Amino acid sequence: MQDSTQQLLEVIPRLRRYARALTGDADAGDELVQDCLERAWGRLALWRPGSNMRAWLFTIMHNLHVNRLRQAATRPKVVPIDGVGAGAASVRPAQDARLEVRNIVEAMNHLPDDQRHLLLLVGLEGMTYREAADTLQIPIGTVMSRLARGRERLRLVMAGDVAKIERLK
Repeated sequence: MQDSTQQLLEVIPRLRRYARALTGDADAGDELVQDCLERAWGRLALWRPGSNMRAWLFTIMHNLHVNRLRQAATRPKVVPIDGVGAGAASVRPAQDARLEVRNIVEAMNHLPDDQRHLLLLVGLEGMTYREAADTLQIPIGTVMSRLARGRERLRLVMAGDVAKIERLK
């Protein structure tokens, strides 16, 4: 049990990074990680020693995220009124690197969820195609085709080529 607990703890920074990339918000990402860890801890006895703890946790997190998206689609959006005026008065940073990151995040948000999730798992988290396939419970061929389409769409969005984007599936 101690070994599995240690493995679970070692994956937390990667879970946080992936959750923040999925949600686009630090607080929502941390909440997703907390829910994932809560679920994993309660079902730690179901994890098979010797299998990939990271893939198991990412699968749990991915499923929680998809469930939240489904629930959010049926509920009205709630906008907090605290600090509404504070954001309007702030000035965006002028550093090129920060602007480039913002542009990439915005471009990633234009991708279909299935392609965006794979790009995050493979590109950001460094998962192999097999690990990503296991995490999302899809065939490895599907991983490769979605990645290829996602990368191409991301290139087109970054280049602003709207005509070609509309022809892609």
